[in-house]
Amino acid sequence: MQFGFMTEPQAGGTYDELLGLTKWAEGAGLDVFARSDHWLQPGFNPHATDAFASLAGLARETDRIGLCVLVSPLTFRHPAVIAKNAATIDEMSGGRLILGVGTGWQQHEHDAFGIELPDMSERFDRLLETLSYLWAAFGRSPGGFEGRYYSLADVEILPRPTGDLPIIVGGAGPKRTPRLAGRFADEYNTFVSSPDDLRARIGHVRESASEHGRNPDDVLISIMGPALVGADDAEYRSLLETAAAGRDLTPEEFEQRLIDRGAPIGTPDRAQEALAALEEAGVDRYYLQVFAPLGDIQIGEVEATFGHLGALA
Repeated sequence: MQFGFMTEPQAGGTYDELLGLTKWAEGAGLDVFARSDHWLQPGFNPHATDAFASLAGLARETDRIGLCVLVSPLTFRHPAVIAKNAATIDEMSGGRLILGVGTGWQQHEHDAFGIELPDMSERFDRLLETLSYLWAAFGRSPGGFEGRYYSLADVEILPRPTGDLPIIVGGAGPKRTPRLAGRFADEYNTFVSSPDDLRARIGHVRESASEHGRNPDDVLISIMGPALVGADDAEYRSLLETAAAGRDLTPEEFEQRLIDRGAPIGTPDRAQEALAALEEAGVDRYYLQVFAPLGDIQIGEVEATFGHLGALA
């Protein structure tokens, strides 16, 4: 199992705070550092940095770790802008960028910035065209691209990615998103779910990949979600009570929610058993997702969690 650290800078945080977390993740030996691509948090207006601009900075201040945007809403940027930003950061990082693309969803955010959020049907049509456009721009498919919403002339777009420049298709949809991932993506990402639910989604990914002449095993499967792990039962119970109180739930209610989602919880042995079940279902990478202002993230707690999950050497 590979491990990534997923942050949500729209909750608030400076570039320097983001850099500090990235350098910790790289030093700890994690595979990927990921950040979301949002500009506002519903209900308040935090200090929220731009995903592509900050990843360009991280590209020059790190050496090894993968750098991931998980995921960029196609509503924010024309696919030409996505392609140029991604190829440039890929060059700046020596081929370490991982590009996630999705439909977008947060109405409040779009309203605040005056950005149109089309209905879901149109957004999926645009996602299909965006992925086709990126394949053409990155030289994965011959010629240009002509669609209803976007077009790209039959010209060589430079810079080309230094390697494959992995593309993530991510989202919560049970069938259409996995099928798009099977057709276009190097990585399919969704939220942590029960192994049975994930098997169905992964099945759609594999089936679609085969239908489009791709090797199904070439699509990495990843999930993002929480983990609540204590060194022993007493520490786990203390963590559970604190987390539940912050959500106005009983510890039993919150624990059941995590169990239903298939999240790794409990003592290290129990949490690693949950990870093993996810891996058996086909999951290759787990992103530990932390929803908090970057300055409030306690590295010691994050390090302990990854250690309990067996992610650190």
